[in-house]
Order: sequence, then C-alpha cells, then structure tokens
Amino acid sequence: MRILITGGAGFIGARLAKHLLESGSEVIVIDNLNDYYDPKIKKSNIKELSEFPEFKFYKGDIRSIADIESIFQQQKIDMVVHLAAMAGVRPSIQDPKLYYDVNINGTLNILETMRKYSCKKMIFGSSSSVYGNNKEVPFSEEHPVDHPISPYAATKKSGELLCYNYHHLYNFDIFCLRFFSVYGPGQRPEMAIAKFTKAIFNGDDIPMYGDGSSERDYTYVADIIQGITLSMSKLRGYDVINLGESSTISLKALITLIEKHCGQSAHIEKLPMQAGDVMITYADINKASRRLGYKPTTDIDSGIAQYVKWFKKHRLPDLSRSKTKIKHVK
Repeated sequence: MRILITGGAGFIGARLAKHLLESGSEVIVIDNLNDYYDPKIKKSNIKELSEFPEFKFYKGDIRSIADIESIFQQQKIDMVVHLAAMAGVRPSIQDPKLYYDVNINGTLNILETMRKYSCKKMIFGSSSSVYGNNKEVPFSEEHPVDHPISPYAATKKSGELLCYNYHHLYNFDIFCLRFFSVYGPGQRPEMAIAKFTKAIFNGDDIPMYGDGSSERDYTYVADIIQGITLSMSKLRGYDVINLGESSTISLKALITLIEKHCGQSAHIEKLPMQAGDVMITYADINKASRRLGYKPTTDIDSGIAQYVKWFKKHRLPDLSRSKTKIKHVK
C-alpha cells in the first residue's frame, strides 16, 4: 500500500511513517518544515526516514494545490493520513487567520485533490479540543461539539465536517480520530511535558496556569500509532473516534510526576488560566475498543519515565552545553 502522510515530518507523523515503513508499506510525506518549532527537529526525522528505500519526501504546503497535485501526478496514492495542521490552542488565538487557512483550506485542498485523482480513503487527525468545556465526562463521540472555545478547536471541527461532506457526496471512507494530548519521545518542544522537563533540568520556572487542578488525558505516542494503524486496517464509511488513555492527571500532579523521574525539584511560576484552555479532557474510548480493537498500554507514569529517559539521551547534552537560559514564551 502506498500511503501519503501530510505533516509526516512532525512528531506523530514521523513515528507513524517509520512504523508503516517497517511494516512494508510505501510512504510518501509532504511537509513544509515550517518554523513553528525548530525545523532541525523535523529535518532530523526526515533524515532517519530516508534510510528506508520505500520512503519519499516532498517539501510542500497543503495550502498549495500545485504542491499536492504534483505528488498525486507522480504517485498512485492508496490512502491519505492527514496530520498536517497548525497546532496549539493559545497560538491560534493570536493568529486565527493562519489557522483557518492551513487547517480548513489545506484540508479542503487535500480532499479535492483526492477526489480528482480517485483516492477515497483518509484518516483525519482531529483533536479533543473540539469538546470545549464539555461538562459531561468522559467525553463521548455522541456528545455535542458545537461550542469550540479556540480557533484551533473550531478548525478541527470544521475539518471533520468537510470530511463528512466528502463521504456523503463522493463516497469517501474517512475516520476522524480525536487525539487526546499526545506525548512521548520526540514530542514537540513547546508541549507541556517537553517544556516542563526542559525547565526542570535547566533550572527555569515552570509556568502553571491556574491553581493546578486542570486535568488532561495524556496519550502515549505508541498508543496513538496503534489507534491510527488499526483505523487504517478497518477503514470503511465515515466515523469519529476518540483515541486517548481514558485516564486523567491534574497539572499539579503531572509536574510532581515529572519531578520524580527527573530527580529534581521544579520552580513553579503561578499564572492565570489562559483563554482557550479547558479544565478537563477525558476520553471515552469504548467506541475505539469496539470498532478498532484499540487498547492503550502505556500509563502516564511509565510514559513520563520513558520520555525523561529519552530526553536525557537526546536533549540534555545540548542543554548542558548551552551557556544561556532557555526562555519560555508566556
């Protein structure tokens, strides 16, 4: 099978690509290698993937129909895993036009190009953020998601609607997978676990927004890859499916857990809750279990231990050589 992964140089995409290549698939990646975080991280991912003979990389932007069409003209694509997006709740409030352009127009470009070249199978990377401040927990796919509280969340909900539209009009098979706070080795540096770990080892303050009681359902990246690959094997019709651990941890407890595995204490800077942040995310994964056979295997304690071990090997040497403190964006 020949699979196109959009955003395939990123955290989830690169790990999915490697898994698929090791399983014998042909993988094509499109990524614009933007500077949302250090492009060297994505370039390193591409370098590792390039060791596989069945891997091809295209530097391109999903906002460009020409960039997308050039791939479909050269490759017979069997399935698209669409992960390319501008990520992050808080940055989307600062630049909503960019988020709408990439996440909505870019998704439309992918779907239209698929229609033109008769490729009708897609996995769409959605987000738990679509649930907003849902009062009922755990979050079920049956719950209404009509009140997103950030532009990022609104764009992900819009993407799901576009996907349904192409299923209805053109008989596409599409699963929209709602990811819950994915973390693990290689994760994006601005994400909470990566940022907190770096701050502890660097002696910087950890920004704690609110009183530390907000809760997240953190999902280890290997469990997300399991959910995506199971979805690819069972892809038929249209569906929306949660992928999480179905377990929550408070912000305060998360910091304590990272301290434990780092073997150092954190310096906490207490800050007000941020606009767009929700108080809790908590995945109901009954549908994923029934429909896909999904079963997460890495709890938060084991996952943090593995992340810190990876950080010490791959990031701590660079941090130790740095003569300047790392400043956090607030």
